[in-house]
Amino acid sequence: MEPHFVLTDNEFEEQFHAYLLDPHLFTHEAHLRLAWIHIHKYGADAAIDNIRCQLQQFVDHLGATDKYNETVTIAAIKAVYHFMIKSKTDNFRDFITENPRLKYNFRELMAFHYTTDIFNSHLAKEKYLTPELLPFD
Repeated sequence: MEPHFVLTDNEFEEQFHAYLLDPHLFTHEAHLRLAWIHIHKYGADAAIDNIRCQLQQFVDHLGATDKYNETVTIAAIKAVYHFMIKSKTDNFRDFITENPRLKYNFRELMAFHYTTDIFNSHLAKEKYLTPELLPFD
């Protein structure tokens, strides 16, 4: 179990939004959890707007703006949403257990959508690149 699970969904969301979340808790899985929480509460489109804004502010607060990647952020939210539509779970812990590829094979999943290396592309960090292969929608 990852350390971010010591927090409830509401605590996790609130601490992240208020820059109180310990950055060590913000793993790849925690990114996915934030997407799941926001999609569940606000819908997919609002989740994209919320998380983009909050994540940019979070990394700015930490002095780590070079860590932000616009394409990976939006693509991850869209991927979580894709799997949520098919899921019958009502909590993130069961969701990530049901969909381990999101956690363990995320780069491989993105390779179904992109020929561009969105993880290392300077352009992908600055603006959202639409998939060249398989669209998310």
